[in-house]
Order: sequence, then structure tokens, then C-alpha cells
Amino acid sequence: MALTGRTALLAALGSLPVGLLAPSWTGLLAVNAPLSLAILCDYALAAPVRTLRFTRSGDTSVRLGDRAAVQLTITNPSNRPLRAHLRDAWPPSSWTRNTEQAASRHKISVPAGERRRITTDLRPSRRGDRHSERVTVRSYGPLGLAARQSSHKVPWTVRVLPPFTSRKHLPSRLARLRELDGRTSVLIRGQGTEFDSLRDYVPGDDTRSIDWRATARQSTVAVRTWRPERDRHILVVLDTGRTSAGRVGDIPRLDASMDAALLLTALASRAGDRVDLLAYDRRIRTQVQGRSAGELLPAMVNALAPLEPELIETDARGLSAAALKSAPRRSLIVLLTTLDATPIEEGLLPVLPQLTQRHTVLVASVADPHIQEMSVARGDVEAVYNAAAATQSQAQRRRTAEQLQRHGVTVVDATPENLAPALADAYLALKAAGRL
Repeated sequence: MALTGRTALLAALGSLPVGLLAPSWTGLLAVNAPLSLAILCDYALAAPVRTLRFTRSGDTSVRLGDRAAVQLTITNPSNRPLRAHLRDAWPPSSWTRNTEQAASRHKISVPAGERRRITTDLRPSRRGDRHSERVTVRSYGPLGLAARQSSHKVPWTVRVLPPFTSRKHLPSRLARLRELDGRTSVLIRGQGTEFDSLRDYVPGDDTRSIDWRATARQSTVAVRTWRPERDRHILVVLDTGRTSAGRVGDIPRLDASMDAALLLTALASRAGDRVDLLAYDRRIRTQVQGRSAGELLPAMVNALAPLEPELIETDARGLSAAALKSAPRRSLIVLLTTLDATPIEEGLLPVLPQLTQRHTVLVASVADPHIQEMSVARGDVEAVYNAAAATQSQAQRRRTAEQLQRHGVTVVDATPENLAPALADAYLALKAAGRL
């Protein structure tokens, strides 16, 4: 039995000695029998809580930052009406700050033999799976002097998906893709592309594109126009080692890399290319392979949702072997990793020839915008020292990028908000150059 605040108020008013509020019911009955009898009757009239039945329904997935609604149906099989306070417990990250108490607590009233439905609104603050913990019900008697309380396990899982904030850049990149693809008047000429049509030669055209047979049949010189090839293979590799756990702004580097990977996937699948995903540190953390264009993006979003960085050093040789196994024929390998000098020089560079020998390699990295702000700051001695340290860090990243470029690697180094569009632009540039 649980005593309520109303009982404590009666004690404060002098109806009951406060010292006897402890659960010594023998002494309580001896001192104030009428009030004790009222409490016992109130407790007896409260609806039982152990026999309550619960079922759940509602959302099973939600994008980070959006709202998920989970319904809980309470069935009261007893012959007494249920007047209760209910707490639907979820992990703290299921809500934004300071909203948990209002969202998880409900006041309910369920007549005897009936059922009612309540809705808990979740606003998750982190990616991953959120599991409901338990439902706690406190059933009050008609006088509100005493209550019954019990907890029930009512399992439910809501998967919090990556927000994919970079999808706002997709329309502009698709417009450029249509230009490359020959759906507008702009067509591409060059090797490594699919033949589209013939047109008259104009000064500046590549002479290798001249169609001599067609020229012999007409009075003008004819050149071939081309469209980018389709059905190219792209392997997106996410480095989930310790460097991906570092926070840049408000998010981990891994989350910014995921956002860039999703934009590239959406763009490449529209271009008719096949995209696979591999997340690796010392073992494969998740993998998406062989999905059709319609299934690809949902499958990738679902696979990335529970992925978290591992605080271990990435095994570059293992990563290279896994990438080569996932890309048996010539592909574009997009590696989202760090440009820090030590992991690149000691890890990636020794195994890079194995990748570049058979594939086109693109390395994308998340840059810290705070470093750029520090590099231009002045005003006091501390700001000048910070600027010197930031400039040294930027110079080291440039040297690392140049080392990769000397091996034929395309490098994209951009801040979190710019990484996704910059990576999409690099993909379109490779496609326009016929390097895919």
C-alpha cells in the first residue's frame, strides 16, 4: 500500500500524528481508527494493477529530430474503475532535453471491464534502437488517500534513423546529372562513355570523337556525342574506428560521413549505378550488397541507424581486404575516413596500391570548422597561439591530402555541412571525366 500526499496533508492538519505515518498499521489503528479505516477502504476500492493488460502499437522507426507516436492500450478486467497515474518509461535519449517528464507521464481513467488508449510522443536525441523499459501504474482509491502500484514489461522498439539532412542538395545534383546523362542539350564527349548520337564538328572538339564513316557519307565532319556509362559499381566504405568518434560541432564525425554516404547513394542510384556499403574497423560492422535501386536507400538508412563508432584503431589491411572482396571488378571505392597524418601514413598508405591498382579511389574526410575559425582569430596572445596551432593543423592535412593525390586518389576535405555536396560534386566530376 502507498500513502498519498492527501494523507500527509491530513497528518499536517493534526488529524494524524506524523510519526505514525510509517507503515505500523497496528499503531495507526489504535491512535486514529476512523482515518485508518478510511485509508484501508480507499485502498480496497482502488482497482488492482497486477491484472491490468497492456498492448502497444504505433511507429517502429523515425528519423532523428522527428516525432514518433507510440500507443499504449490499457485494459481493466476488474469490476472496479481504474483511476491512475501511469509512467511509460523509455531511455533518456528517447526525448530531447527537459521533455521526458511531460511526455512519459499520463493520468488515466478506465471504467471496469473497458480499455483506453494513450499516446507517448518520442523525440529521440540520438540514432539507434530505443527500447521501452516498463510501464508503472499507480491506482488510486476514490478518496485519493492510498494507492496500489505495480510495474509491467511491455516491450516495443523504435529505430531512430539518420536524419539525411543533405537530401536538400539532391535536386540540384540530379539536374547536373541529367545534363551529363544527355537528357538536356549538354552532352559529354570523351572516352569511357556510352555512344549517344552524331552532330556536326565545331572547332575545339576532340578529334578522337570524329566518326569517319559518317563523315564520308555527308558533306560535313561528324563527331560522336556520348553519355556517361551506367551500371558502374560504387563501394562506400565507412571507417568506424576511433577517429570517427570525434565530435565536430554537435555531431560525431561518423554521423557527418553517414549523411554524405546517403546523398551519394541517392544520386548514384538515380544515375543507374550500383552502390554497396561496407562499415569496418577491425571487422565488418554492417554491410549492404546487391540491392535494387528502389530498395537501396531504405536498406542503407536502416543499416546505418544502429551503427556506432568503436574506440579502437582501424585495421587498414583488413579494411583493404574487405573492400577488395566486396568489389571484385573495377569500381569506385569511396572511403570516408580521417585525414589525420598518423592513421593515413601508418595505416592507409601502405595498402593503398592494392586498391588503386584495380579501382578508382576517393577519400572523403570531415574537417573541423572550428580549426578554420581559430586560424583567422587575432586579438590577444592566446588567440595568436591558437591561430598558429590551427594553421599548422591545416598544413598537415594538406600534406596528407597531397600524399594521397600522388597515388592517384581523389580527396574531398570539407566541413560537416559541406561534405555531402562536395562528395556528390566529386562523383559527378569523375563521371563527367569518364573515370567510372
